[in-house]
Amino acid sequence: MPFRCNFLANFASLKRFELKYIEDKVFNNHNFNNEKLEAGEYQDCSFKGCDFSNADLSDYIFNGCTFDTCNLSLIKLVNTAFRDVVFTNCKMIGLSFENCNSFGISFSLENCNLTHTSFYDRKIKKTIFRACKLQEVDFSLCDLTESIFDDCDLSGSVFDQTKLGKADLSSSYNYTIDPDRNTIKKAKFSLNGLPGLLTKWDVVIK
Repeated sequence: MPFRCNFLANFASLKRFELKYIEDKVFNNHNFNNEKLEAGEYQDCSFKGCDFSNADLSDYIFNGCTFDTCNLSLIKLVNTAFRDVVFTNCKMIGLSFENCNSFGISFSLENCNLTHTSFYDRKIKKTIFRACKLQEVDFSLCDLTESIFDDCDLSGSVFDQTKLGKADLSSSYNYTIDPDRNTIKKAKFSLNGLPGLLTKWDVVIK
């Protein structure tokens, strides 16, 4: 009897944490500080003009979703899954993508502010950052192989043991990358960005 009771209790506990499946739903101008987004797995959903700031999205799953003109600053992302997600015109300050679910993680970002965000030890190959503010971002131990940084401001961002093989930073600026501490084989840089690769040698380029 005790075994049966424990089994039923554990089963009930699991049922409480089952995620609801939401598909093809559009959320416009929702303030999720006032009304919490229902915990669930979101498939091909659209979030436009929504405020998620400081929300707890731990264990949520987002597949093929789009976030447009949303405030996602300081949200909690423990075991959160982002798969084939598109962020456009979003405020994403102080996020810890290092805490996300690493399985299948993939996204693209355009015209987003990711100041003070961390991608520490994330494997996000072929990620596209387009016209993003990437100031003071932590890319340490991150795998950014074949990623594209198109017209991005990388001032103060940290690259340490980062994989940047075949990455394209030719149109980005204000980065400092130590070739001895990072993998940059076949990565693309502009002549204007060359000083950012030579900072440790304290040379003057004219």
